[in-house]
Amino acid sequence: ESSSLKIALACLHFGEEPLITVHNGSGTIFFTGCNLRCAFCQNYQISQHGMGREISISEFASICLKLQDEGAENINLVTGSHQIPNIALGLKEAKKNGLSIPVCWNSSGYESVEMLELLQDLVTIWLPDFKTLNSDLSAKLFSAPDYPKVAKKAVSWMINHNPLKIITTEKNVIKKEKIIQNVINRHLFLPGKFEETAEVLSWLKENADEKAIISLMSQYTPVPFTESKQEKEKRNSALSIIENRLVNTTEDSDLKDLIDAFDFQFLFYQDLTTDTDWLPDFRRNQ
Repeated sequence: ESSSLKIALACLHFGEEPLITVHNGSGTIFFTGCNLRCAFCQNYQISQHGMGREISISEFASICLKLQDEGAENINLVTGSHQIPNIALGLKEAKKNGLSIPVCWNSSGYESVEMLELLQDLVTIWLPDFKTLNSDLSAKLFSAPDYPKVAKKAVSWMINHNPLKIITTEKNVIKKEKIIQNVINRHLFLPGKFEETAEVLSWLKENADEKAIISLMSQYTPVPFTESKQEKEKRNSALSIIENRLVNTTEDSDLKDLIDAFDFQFLFYQDLTTDTDWLPDFRRNQ
């Protein structure tokens, strides 16, 4: 069988929302490459610089089963939008061979409904980014002026096909809620772009509230990119449309007021931190 998927890392991951990591962590597989070129990407080594190795569909299925054996709460597939047909084949093989934990699709939200339909009945937890509704911003930062239109369609499809299912699980007398099915819509606040976040939350209030979960993230962090001078100049030009810095306490306070005003039924909000030690470096031993 020919090698037909490229992955960079498979591990138990504890950095996702509590409903995803639960007790034992999320069995996360990071795919090499991405169908967007976000100028601020924290995973740029694998999404843009090609780090990783090719594996067969059968090996992918085996990795899913190994993560399940290690106690993973779910299989969490990160930025696989450009490899959906082969991922679907791998998931079918894994399920045939005993994969029984939920599968989570962790993506940019920039994918067609036709592609998402290939994952129907294989994926039940959807973790799309909803980055912006501003096409000028998406053209500059992601090289994708049509991002808002594509993401609205993709996220709407995910919500309409996955009603909320949460169960309570217990380990060592500690009870935690665990998501089995639904959509967690992630939005990363971009420093200095409060109006863009207000616009995204307004759309989510109208289209996702009471049907899906919102996750508002304040972790924007300038990344110390290691790349050529030419690449860096191009990236800095794209980043000039935002303020490339950590989120400040005033913005954090304003965001809290904003989510209070919207009053979502299900919402996670990330605590503000100035710690940047968490930034991934995929050259390190995990």
